[in-house]
Amino acid sequence: MAASLTILKNGLRVVLVPCEAESVAFGLFIASGSRHESAANAGISHFIEHMLFKGTPTRRSVDITRAIEGRGGNFNACTGEESTCYYAHLPSEYLADAMETLSDMYLNASIPEDEFVREKQVVIEEIKMYADEPDSVAAENLQRAIFPECALGAPVAGTPDSLAPMRPATLKRYIRSHYLPANTVAVIAGSFDESAALALAEHYLGGMRGARRRFAADAVDFSKPPVPHVFAAKDVNQMQIALGYRTFGILDPRKYAATVMDAVLGRGMSSRLFLELRERRGLSYDISSRMHFFSDAGMFVVSAGLDGAKKDLALRSIDRELARICEKKVGAAELNRTKEFLVGNFRLSHESVKSKMFFYGSTMLSFGRIVTPAEQVAGIAEVSAADVQGVAQAIFRPENRSLSIVAKVIA
Repeated sequence: MAASLTILKNGLRVVLVPCEAESVAFGLFIASGSRHESAANAGISHFIEHMLFKGTPTRRSVDITRAIEGRGGNFNACTGEESTCYYAHLPSEYLADAMETLSDMYLNASIPEDEFVREKQVVIEEIKMYADEPDSVAAENLQRAIFPECALGAPVAGTPDSLAPMRPATLKRYIRSHYLPANTVAVIAGSFDESAALALAEHYLGGMRGARRRFAADAVDFSKPPVPHVFAAKDVNQMQIALGYRTFGILDPRKYAATVMDAVLGRGMSSRLFLELRERRGLSYDISSRMHFFSDAGMFVVSAGLDGAKKDLALRSIDRELARICEKKVGAAELNRTKEFLVGNFRLSHESVKSKMFFYGSTMLSFGRIVTPAEQVAGIAEVSAADVQGVAQAIFRPENRSLSIVAKVIA
């Protein structure tokens, strides 16, 4: 059963993904994240995400929770650099309940003063929690260094100082200017009647009004190079490093080759970095890499926790592996094994209706069209050893590089 796209008269896009399942997932994806914020309102998208669960004129917070959890389902939300998503996953016969509840939250959040004050403190505590986690600090500092003077480098949750002056009216104004039909994608994945689901989408979301425009994100200024080194002193027993390179965005056709390169280097226990630094040298218990793609830019990141006295040896070992993939093509057996790993991983994730929902929602926001799983698989399958080598040579350049360290002192 193929996925389909319907655009409502107000410009809101509805993606239907029918499949055999006992459940259904409904998600609302909004092109509103930390990249759309200024320094003065940093963290507002994430704060809005929290506040939408706090009630509407016809529903208390507890009513929202019971509407989903009371039927055996689960629901949540997440905010990133370029989007916010609200979703529910529950037995298939309760799709209407999920769509009614989430649409009410999305369209009619009341943001009461008492809840606002309490939740602002909750968000500040969340920020403090991540500030106590060395790997989170290293990653956040690295992203700020890779994208200097750009909203893409700012923390998604903002800071206590940026949250302090916000008021309920601040959030309501932001919702009116960013939560627009043209910026929104609704996805229904799982077991459901397609015509009935589309009628529900029209009923609950078709009356939404707003400017027919896509809100522009803060652009990356590629003339500004990444900051080479950042250091944060914390009372930790293990040094945390995050080594990163600024790259191209998700619309670049080289994204498939970069994804394969990433898997060769640092995805799983068969990857080169894991085998070299953990298995052969015993330098790190946990080392991995990850490609992060945004609309117009991206970053390749290697993360590891290690003994600070062995930092230089670990960095030399990492650099050798990055140099090796630039200098010599990946062998046929390793390349095929890596592509099978990626495709298998992707196929297994798509057994979950919630994963299907996230895939179609995120790709619709990124590409403006339905991207099929078959297209993704074909993109990986077509990657050659020369493609991997070429993308590695393009990415692993000194001017693209930044290193973030969290430790007691630099060894």
